[in-house]
Amino acid sequence: MCTAATEFIFRVVTETGGIIVRKKLSYLAFCALALAAVGAAQDKKSKDEHRTVTQVLDRTVTNIEREFVPAAEAMPEDKFGFTPTNGEFKGVRTFGEQVKHVAAVNYIFGAAILGEKAPVDVGDESGPTSVKTKAEILNYLNGSFVYVHKAVLTINEKNLVEPIKSPFGEGTVTRLGLATSVAAHGFDHYGQMVEYLRMNGIVPPASR
Repeated sequence: MCTAATEFIFRVVTETGGIIVRKKLSYLAFCALALAAVGAAQDKKSKDEHRTVTQVLDRTVTNIEREFVPAAEAMPEDKFGFTPTNGEFKGVRTFGEQVKHVAAVNYIFGAAILGEKAPVDVGDESGPTSVKTKAEILNYLNGSFVYVHKAVLTINEKNLVEPIKSPFGEGTVTRLGLATSVAAHGFDHYGQMVEYLRMNGIVPPASR
């Protein structure tokens, strides 16, 4: 498109014997750039409109990952044991336990989608007791997202709503339901973590 516009400008200049005002030349150049920009936008829109089910579901996992992981990283290690005390917060999970819980459930979702046993200890949705430090918890969390991405990438139009065994007791669920639950569950706990961060004077990375 840029080449065609350039050739048009060249032809105008040539056919007028090289007599063309600078203002008009600038206008034509602007039009050429505008047309090129519109063409690029249309190409991008066309690509975006043809995402597969696999791509759409994987993007939902990426969305929660990009907010949840930085939020977990933002809390200092000495605050990973923090829980609110002003109000009705008896028995709630600490900040670190919130992170481990989400990671453990990510592994559970992923294993159910793949039809296999979770590759790590999920500790009854609480994660392994041996994972205690900030570094260990973050490593466990990051590994869970790698695993759940792997699982979601196996979902397609053919197996999307095929009944599979529920990882939470009796009955069946679908891969679609589990895949969308990754983000739903993660954002539920992300909201709680945001409160924990702000109570400690930390602005969540996504809000900076």
